[in-house]
Amino acid sequence: MNAQKRIEELRQLINYHNHKYYVEAKPEISDRQFDQLLDELEALEAKHPELITPDSPTQRVGGSPISEFVTIRHRVPMLSIDNTYNAGELREWDRSLRKLLPKQTIHYVVELKIDGVAMNLTYENGLLTLGATRGNGEEGDDVTHNIRTIPEVPLRLNTKYPPKLFEARGEVYMNRADLVEVNRKRIQQGLEPYANPRNLAAGSLKLLDPKQSAERKLHFFAYASGAMEGVSVKTHTELLELLKSYGFAVNSHVTRCENIEEVIEVCQSWSEKRRDLPYETDGMVIKVDDLEQRNQLGTTSKFPRWARAYKFEAEQALTRLARIEVQVGRTGKLTPVAHFEPPVLLAGTTVSKASLHNADEIARKDIRVGDMVVVEKAGEIIPQVVRVEKSARTGAETVFEFPKHCPVCGSPTKQEKDSPFVMCTAPRGTCGAQIKRKILQFVRRDAMDIEGVGKSLVEQLVDNDLVKTIPDLYRLDEAQLLTLERMGKKSAQNILEGIAASKNRGLSKLLAGISIPNVADNMADILAQEFLTIDALMNASEERLSRINGFGPERAKGVYEFFRSESTIDMIEDFKELGLKLDETKREFPAASNAKQNPQAQGGGQSIVGKTIVVTGTLSRYERSEIEDLIRQLGGKPSGSVSKKTDYLVVGENAGSKLEKAQSLGVKILTEDEFDQLIGKN
Repeated sequence: MNAQKRIEELRQLINYHNHKYYVEAKPEISDRQFDQLLDELEALEAKHPELITPDSPTQRVGGSPISEFVTIRHRVPMLSIDNTYNAGELREWDRSLRKLLPKQTIHYVVELKIDGVAMNLTYENGLLTLGATRGNGEEGDDVTHNIRTIPEVPLRLNTKYPPKLFEARGEVYMNRADLVEVNRKRIQQGLEPYANPRNLAAGSLKLLDPKQSAERKLHFFAYASGAMEGVSVKTHTELLELLKSYGFAVNSHVTRCENIEEVIEVCQSWSEKRRDLPYETDGMVIKVDDLEQRNQLGTTSKFPRWARAYKFEAEQALTRLARIEVQVGRTGKLTPVAHFEPPVLLAGTTVSKASLHNADEIARKDIRVGDMVVVEKAGEIIPQVVRVEKSARTGAETVFEFPKHCPVCGSPTKQEKDSPFVMCTAPRGTCGAQIKRKILQFVRRDAMDIEGVGKSLVEQLVDNDLVKTIPDLYRLDEAQLLTLERMGKKSAQNILEGIAASKNRGLSKLLAGISIPNVADNMADILAQEFLTIDALMNASEERLSRINGFGPERAKGVYEFFRSESTIDMIEDFKELGLKLDETKREFPAASNAKQNPQAQGGGQSIVGKTIVVTGTLSRYERSEIEDLIRQLGGKPSGSVSKKTDYLVVGENAGSKLEKAQSLGVKILTEDEFDQLIGKN
């Protein structure tokens, strides 16, 4: 047999046994026998280098390191998938699809959501030519040199008649046991261990040397396709079978469901079973099976309408509460913050600290420094201490006591009457921590929106005594700014321009920024529209304030006292002298009864005059402040909480408890698209 025929035979044998071992998990020969085949192929190729081809098994780890990563543009965007967190949200999604596909039967496919790195693999005439990360969905990094090292990725499609173009999509992941082994070696070398398998997989794909990447034992599951030419399928189920036939590893835990109730049953069954898997999962992925129905459903600007991720309930982790640090807020409130040792991985991020809120919370949970505590993320966003493992106590734990003096300015502290909060008693405007947080509240985007003034600059301004009150911002000059670290002339000019521009923001934005007790941004706008000028507001009686919609006696009293304090009066006088706009234009909108006669004001849609609307989750086209401003402009009432009085809930990505409450109360739920349709916006 000549060398070329033997090389071809060896490649076929090696690819066959590689597939049996890594994809089917049904090896037919021993590791030693496999190595002998590979050694023979390497020896023959060394003698006949002209016969080496890119799809040879010897080329999986044989490449040279690259000098840098190249950014590529995906032929078909790699969209992320919107999340759901409970059965109610899945049923709501199903209802929305049936509205868009009336009288059509919808079948679903449910798959495990592998916690790894999304990847797009391009095959041209059957040969692997590109492996690219998802990146921002439009563009990703070319990591082909490392993708070739993954045994489940075929270098050539397993078919006699390969399509001209085929893009396979899936997840690069790492098994937990391999992470443990890598971390064991790193700790021995005095290096920091990796936080989780996904982080290690992502880091391995970013290595310039493929030999190092191969040592990390990465794996790949295929679950979708991108661009295709010369091949077609009608359902997702057919696509998975095609991927298998081409030689890809496809996760075996795939279920086709006849309806949404079957989907829910499958999702809930994996809540505990997933812990027995050798790899990490953070939920399930549900897709409409019929590809033509997917085309009809289409996508939003960020998500396909035909798919949803079902996220498992918040994971919990056990760690030690090493210390409690006290932070001082803009009102002088002392907030205890727990620091954990070691930090724990929850919902894909490393958590090293969490707020303990107040003295009552610490006492109720009997939290002590040194305790072993259970930590979770509320809504997979905010970390919190759930409970103490009291059985793990050794006697060395200590009861936490709030400091008798402010940790920032040294002033005495006291606990307010009938309140769980401990406060700094420093006179207003004298505690550095309070000043910094008040200024940050004032300059933030949803208040005065002063570009260029962030946390780092505010800390320098206060620490260098350049700013002692909010009005001092408007007294800054270029010479003062140039004395600060890393401050150039151009930067100083931009900051001063941003400060000057904010003078015209108006009363609503100013009220949102000056830290009025119990007055959030929506209430600040209500006050501005109610009184229109700062003088009218400052002269309002407590009884007049209590008559405002949404104001009770407690909030009215807080606003009344705030505007009669000497420090507030001085601040407003300073604003007047500095030329800030302290009035607001009355918004005009048609009454609900004649909205149809004035469609221009309503964008051609329905009237939302007088309607209470809550927004939750992350929207794709609006910032939170933008949609709430739009609701106000159209005569609606944006609110921060769901109640029986809520007319609509607008939901975006990662909608949490507000959605559940709205569903339980029967509140009308709108997607972002449905909201735009409601107000007649194209």
